[in-house]
Amino acid sequence: MAMLLHSILVSRVKDWRPGTLIPLLIPALIPAVLIASLLIITGAHANSGNPVRLMVLGDSLAAGYGLEKNDSFTEQLATALGKQGHAIHMINAGVSGDTSAGGKARVGWALADKPDAIILELGANDGLRGLDPAETHANLDAILTRLKSAKIRVLLAGMLAPPNLGKDYGAEFARIYPVLAEQHNVPLYKFFLEGVAANANLNQKDGIHPNAAGVAEIVRRILPAVEELIGSVKK
Repeated sequence: MAMLLHSILVSRVKDWRPGTLIPLLIPALIPAVLIASLLIITGAHANSGNPVRLMVLGDSLAAGYGLEKNDSFTEQLATALGKQGHAIHMINAGVSGDTSAGGKARVGWALADKPDAIILELGANDGLRGLDPAETHANLDAILTRLKSAKIRVLLAGMLAPPNLGKDYGAEFARIYPVLAEQHNVPLYKFFLEGVAANANLNQKDGIHPNAAGVAEIVRRILPAVEELIGSVKK
């Protein structure tokens, strides 16, 4: 832009005579000003709105347990969203070992970061510990109620209990997420570890936490749901 103005000024100043500089420059500068305005408007449109502040409120699966930072779920998801052209500010609110009760206790702290949207990924540790599904339901219900009152968009990530806890427990635990999603009218991603759970090639040695390749698979599968979540945020 500066070069354009310079070339116009030089070409006009060569024809300068006393008392004629301003009349010469005004017609010359009008096209340049119009071009500059167009560039500004185009740039504003391309970068319209502020980045969506996306939080993952979860446990070790969100925190990136056993992984390099760049291999964690939040980092890989942020990279994938960026490649799709989404402007986001990722907030990793994952705490290893956290239960739904822990998430309920710190939801106020999470809101202090002013997220626009939240992926709620909690309950895995409840299932591993065999906690009463009714308690998990109540805790997640309280979190969703708090987020709704704060007008934050939510994607609820479902979880399944380990099969060794029995069919009855597993069935009761699995019902938690679709019931809450319907009750609070939020989208549900049925099983956060879909395609990864019980696959030795996609998990760390503990057989519980996904490795970098496993996280990549989770991101690939959940990405469309996250894009819809982001799209529902008005900035």
